[in-house]
Amino acid sequence: MAIARVRLTFPEKLIREPLIYNLGRDFNLITNIRQANVDEHVGWVSLELEGEQQAIQDGLEWISNAGVKVDLASGDVIDG
Repeated sequence: MAIARVRLTFPEKLIREPLIYNLGRDFNLITNIRQANVDEHVGWVSLELEGEQQAIQDGLEWISNAGVKVDLASGDVIDG
């Protein structure tokens, strides 16, 4: 099992989509939201992902291709 910490920034058009739920379900990942700020115009989430390393990479590629900005975190600090 691997753990990745990321910050996801959602464009306005994707805020209401269940992307984090789908990320966990479709890639068999545990998604643990650490911090979030979401309203009808902006959305970002500090997220911890737990699962197989390849599944984490595939899931982050998928969500990035969906239009979500992905910034990697090192420890408790978010890059980006």
